[in-house]
Amino acid sequence: MKTLVAFLLVSLAVSAWAADGKSVSYKSGDETVQGMLYAPAGKGPFPALIVIHEWWGLNDWVKEQAAKLADEGYVALAVDLYRGKVADTPELAHEIMRGVPQDRALRDLKAAYDFLAAQPNVKKDRIGSIGWCMGGGYSLDTALAEPGLAAAVINYGHLATDSGEMKKTRRRSSGTSAGRTAAFPPRTSRSSSRRWKSWGRKST
Repeated sequence: MKTLVAFLLVSLAVSAWAADGKSVSYKSGDETVQGMLYAPAGKGPFPALIVIHEWWGLNDWVKEQAAKLADEGYVALAVDLYRGKVADTPELAHEIMRGVPQDRALRDLKAAYDFLAAQPNVKKDRIGSIGWCMGGGYSLDTALAEPGLAAAVINYGHLATDSGEMKKTRRRSSGTSAGRTAAFPPRTSRSSSRRWKSWGRKST
């Protein structure tokens, strides 16, 4: 009996903490694509994040990260660049990743941005992106391609080295690799660093 009570208490604690997600559909060019949307309780408006999966696809781990971001006060849209495919081996992940046209992926990410911007509970000027591995690279690509993006987080993805490309974006960016984190605000002043740290809920 005590074990059952303890299990129920843990289950209630987890369900109270993790935001519930719902499947959503939106247009990407001529296609209809799917994603998982997680939102904080309340009307908002809230800052929002495009959540971009690793080469494995939109698996449970990525959904968990999106739910945790919603718990922190962000509307989080976990995109599915693989059209429902999820890999369970490195070989399959590599195969699926190589089969995704980059222009299609960027179009899907633009569509995700537009979808979030159209939501009534989202701050239109506080939409960012975050991704891991392959998704980290796409987070950077989204920042370079979308002028309205407010921030980008790159978790061990590729980095831009062309200064001309970097000049295209003025949004705040953060990159993480091998346990180290580097932030790249649009200006190097202390005040801009503070603004980077608070670009979401606390920004006005």
